Amino acid sequence: MATQIHTVVNEIKRRIISGRYQPGERLLELQLVDDLGVSRTPIRLAFEELAKDGLLERLPTRGFRVKSFNARDLSDAIDVRGTLEGMAARLAAEKGMDSQGLQVLYSCLDEGRQLLVEAMEPGKVLDARQWMAINATFHSTLIQAAGSKPLDDAIDFISKIPLAAATAVSMQGVAPQLEYEFIARAHHDHCDLVAAIEQREGMRAESIMREHARKTRDNKQRLLSS
Repeated sequence: MATQIHTVVNEIKRRIISGRYQPGERLLELQLVDDLGVSRTPIRLAFEELAKDGLLERLPTRGFRVKSFNARDLSDAIDVRGTLEGMAARLAAEKGMDSQGLQVLYSCLDEGRQLLVEAMEPGKVLDARQWMAINATFHSTLIQAAGSKPLDDAIDFISKIPLAAATAVSMQGVAPQLEYEFIARAHHDHCDLVAAIEQREGMRAESIMREHARKTRDNKQRLLSS
């Protein structure tokens, strides 16, 4: 069931990003049941998950519709998130991360590196869903290490804007080659960031994270226009 839910989530997300489902459009369970060939349960659970991601919004009566957003709002939101996460990176570096937190980050680097290597094999594509899980762990560990609840709350608020969250780095297969290129760059940034944090270089860590977010902003603009 879990795999089926992820498949449905990814397909609906891809249709929203590609413009097949327009902002404000109501999504009907029964229509998607016929369209995707699944039961109502994974559709319903997928709607809930996509609402948490900010791509759908619950209607006052029943059902969900595609949440409206535009490229300018998305770009501005990512810029704001970059500033906030840059601060988180600086605080984490200045305070120093404990060995457990660093081990989580290094595990993320190892898993990301292996994912990229496997995607280079003939006939393989990058597992975007697995990368998103790795990326989510990396960013949440970093924010936790900053030790600032107001900062954590601010990042959580801005991340509710559709596609603005750090975890929404993948476009779910809309442009696989571009995705691989962008994720490879993101992994390289992660490596540099961990090195800066480990060396207690707060300003460098902040600069890397802000540039990391800027690249994400530009990448998503390219993906949305591809």
